[in-house]
Amino acid sequence: MKQPYCRIVLLLHFITFIVATHAFAQAPKREFRAAWIATVANIDWPSKPGLPAQDQQQEFIHRLDQLKELGCNVAIVQIRPVADALYPSSIEPWCHYLTGRQGQPPFPYYDPLQFMIEETHKRNMEFHAWFNPFRALMDSKKNLNPRSHVTFQHPDWIISYGGKSLIDPGNPEARAYVIKVIMDVVKRYDIDAVHLDDYFYPYRIAGKEFGDYRSYSLYGGGISKDDWRRNNITLFISQLNAEIKAQKPYVQLGISPFGVWRNSSRDPEGSPTHAGQTDYDDLYADVLLWMRKGYIDYLLPQLYWEHNHHAAAFNALLPWWAAHTYGRHVYYGLGVYRMLNVYSGPWGGTGEIMSQLRDLRHYPNTGYAFYSASCFDKLHVPLSDSIRYHANAFLAMPPTMHWLDSIAPAAPVLKAIPSAQGTLLQWKHSNPSKELIRYAVYRFVNGEPINLDRADRIIAILGKEEFLDANANRYSKSTYVVTALDRLWNESKASNVASTSANQ
Repeated sequence: MKQPYCRIVLLLHFITFIVATHAFAQAPKREFRAAWIATVANIDWPSKPGLPAQDQQQEFIHRLDQLKELGCNVAIVQIRPVADALYPSSIEPWCHYLTGRQGQPPFPYYDPLQFMIEETHKRNMEFHAWFNPFRALMDSKKNLNPRSHVTFQHPDWIISYGGKSLIDPGNPEARAYVIKVIMDVVKRYDIDAVHLDDYFYPYRIAGKEFGDYRSYSLYGGGISKDDWRRNNITLFISQLNAEIKAQKPYVQLGISPFGVWRNSSRDPEGSPTHAGQTDYDDLYADVLLWMRKGYIDYLLPQLYWEHNHHAAAFNALLPWWAAHTYGRHVYYGLGVYRMLNVYSGPWGGTGEIMSQLRDLRHYPNTGYAFYSASCFDKLHVPLSDSIRYHANAFLAMPPTMHWLDSIAPAAPVLKAIPSAQGTLLQWKHSNPSKELIRYAVYRFVNGEPINLDRADRIIAILGKEEFLDANANRYSKSTYVVTALDRLWNESKASNVASTSANQ
């Protein structure tokens, strides 16, 4: 009886593999694929404070190469974890998670943010600069900052709550300060997006009230404290977006809120969930309003629960968020950290994350971000291989944002040069405005029709104007077209067609 049983098990595994492969074979050409790289407490990078500059750089390159292998096209990197900076700033001190001492520059000296942006762009990925807007101290009893830090210069802005210290969002001058910090980066660096996490007002602690009495008495204007707090965050987001777009219209503003806006028990428009805290009622982040008003370009709610979770099921939240896009993009935060040191249940294998990836692909202009990058170093199951070879077997480019830019660049002019080493493709492209341009190379074999909707025919996305197809001679005939992609991934028409044959 044992031998037939084993054959049945093997057959079932084979069928599962075929079904999974077929399901992911329809992977979209447009998909936001990202991971968060957290620097607070050295979660993802650098591995510890005070490493020599070269070690920091090599570790970051490893993170990027890891994400590239996973098929990611975006890196979300935390550059301001605690009112400090992983870049030279005249406003806030160097971060001790980077250098080992708050206010001390890296040694040997370099600009980590410039380095990270350049390395990310070399891999034709977007760099989203992640700011924690209002956190001032991780430990309210320890202030290791120099005297120039905001906690010393403006103690009236600082509120301690739950063992941490925060910049008061209810103080207009404090909000303006945070916007100034973010805009300093927007002006000086070639980032693709400003990314804010879920920490606006702090997560509520039972029986403890956030101590913003003074600012409410000064600026409350007679409305309820809850409405006032929500309005403070909305003002912050709207003003930040306006300043970003006035400076660089192509820089996106993305928000990664807690995964539940409101429970339907509190609001009929809310999700069928029973979350203990929500964006609207506890963090005072009315993210749906921001979407409706066009204050943000994408939303990335943190859906860190499994399918059929008792309080906040992934399969309940995914369609709810997809129905509340208001013409903007909604991507989804996936909690790979939930798999660490887990050997049973929904997070004990690769099935839950792979199911989540399949499910979200039922919706347009979407994508995901993994929290967080270093988890892939620690998992005991082959999730990386499952993502690389099944979910993301083909390249993808992020969705376009027509409200920012809908004008595609000119098409390249292509030529193909066959050789024993493969086919060398070279092209010319007119780019008078000198904007950031990438190129997508498509290959169609043995006489099949050209179809730019086929993600499985994209063999490269790159920034230079040539590509060697080392696999060309495997096919009796290879037909190529190249398209140009601008900064916001608007795609040109196809170039002229160039073909080669294996016997040339």
